[in-house]
Amino acid sequence: MPKGISTTDQLEPHEWSNEETAAYEAAVEAVNGAVGAYSAVISAEESKTNPDQNVIADALAAQARLAGEREGLRSSDREQIAAARARYAQLAREVMAGIT
Repeated sequence: MPKGISTTDQLEPHEWSNEETAAYEAAVEAVNGAVGAYSAVISAEESKTNPDQNVIADALAAQARLAGEREGLRSSDREQIAAARARYAQLAREVMAGIT
């Protein structure tokens, strides 16, 4: 995306139902949960005496990938939104399970 242009500037006009709005927001929150899980991985690794820089780099790369995927969510695509909600919530659980 060109610098200085927000994501909302790129959106096409769309009438949102309350259901679509809630589902979209839940999908975004699921992605944010996965991004946060990777933040926990980074924090846990950085707190070690000898942090593994590869673990940190992989977590940062995952966060960047997730940010891009979050930008690709389209409220009008119900199947995509439903799949994203399930997929990213599961990913967050898996990532968190790996650091506990």
